[in-house]
Amino acid sequence: MDNFNFYSPTEFIFGVDREIEVGKYIKKYGGSRVLIHYGGGSAVKSGLIDRVKSSLETEGISYVLLGGVRPNPRDTLIYEGIKLCRKENIDFILSVGGGSCIDSSKGIAVGVPYEGDFWDFYSKKAEIQTALPVGTILTIAAAGSEGSGWSVVTQESTKLKRDIGSDLIRPRFSILNPALTCTLPAFQTACGAADIMAHVFERYFTNTPEVEITDRLCEAVLLTMIKETPRVIAQPDNYDARANIMWAGTVAHNDIIGVGRSQDWNSHGIEHELSGLYDCAHGAGLAVIMPAWMEFVMNHNIMRFAQMAVRVWGCEMNFENPELTARRGIQCFRRFLHDIGLPINLYELGAKEEDIPLLVKNQGVGEGRTWGFVRLSADDITEIYNIAARAKI
Repeated sequence: MDNFNFYSPTEFIFGVDREIEVGKYIKKYGGSRVLIHYGGGSAVKSGLIDRVKSSLETEGISYVLLGGVRPNPRDTLIYEGIKLCRKENIDFILSVGGGSCIDSSKGIAVGVPYEGDFWDFYSKKAEIQTALPVGTILTIAAAGSEGSGWSVVTQESTKLKRDIGSDLIRPRFSILNPALTCTLPAFQTACGAADIMAHVFERYFTNTPEVEITDRLCEAVLLTMIKETPRVIAQPDNYDARANIMWAGTVAHNDIIGVGRSQDWNSHGIEHELSGLYDCAHGAGLAVIMPAWMEFVMNHNIMRFAQMAVRVWGCEMNFENPELTARRGIQCFRRFLHDIGLPINLYELGAKEEDIPLLVKNQGVGEGRTWGFVRLSADDITEIYNIAARAKI
């Protein structure tokens, strides 16, 4: 196991109706003028925004609202939010929604105190020095942004999707009420599950030896998702299953399962170009890319993939030919994604095979990525897209 520092300061408030306490927590963390940032009409129609406003009013906290966050959040709305926050002297941002809404809120949070263009942070031209505090009310279990220091945003003019990472944008608090996820369509629930599982696998496939404790933690989260995802798709109102998935999504990405080990985020990088270009659901893109990446890199460490097959998917170990076991595990993963209603190839995703050169170009990998489980060149990434194009059950 490698040396590590672990810092996860977010306070989590978990359970039924906890959103009505939001005003108290904003006051606890110093907020007095709040931007309520949310997505579409469901947060309004469900009465959630009204409950939030009532809680803030009870605590004497003023607020303004900015809705309109879309999946794969855009820089254009973030610019609008920065302008609004400066005009209204906002000192706290409350995100009410899923990962896209939280990531948009984090973009606003770093942009308000910065004199330049907030995109400087996402294009790696500047480092984050300060940010407005952010709190969240989570409505979709998926991205894990409610407990992480990461944000991913699409630049609308170029369709490039880029990220930032800093402890300064970890939410001060996150309210997690699993009941708020019960009305999600089955496809959105499945996309969230794929994102959660990808966050785990990108930590699980490591070159660091002797990491049994975090291996087992990763496997526990994966087994939870394998059990609970079909349950909530069949029984959308199953609170207990929703609760397990919601907490799995948080621990999958606050890095408690990833400390002390090298990690691999190539699958996310490869997928980001798909959702940037086609505006597809991020989880659906990961369902296509993640098994393709596994097939491509499997021979780098056959026994780790065989371990996944046995411990996670219950495959029988073939000691004479562990490669067969490893391939069986990848097949089980792809079958699971198919069975919960997700695409398994570029065609089903709505992507075009002729766009692969553009997708690779947008990666900006140059001579290759030197980090991760396996270094990937532009040719390697091309082959991963090709595997994804012809994948089948």
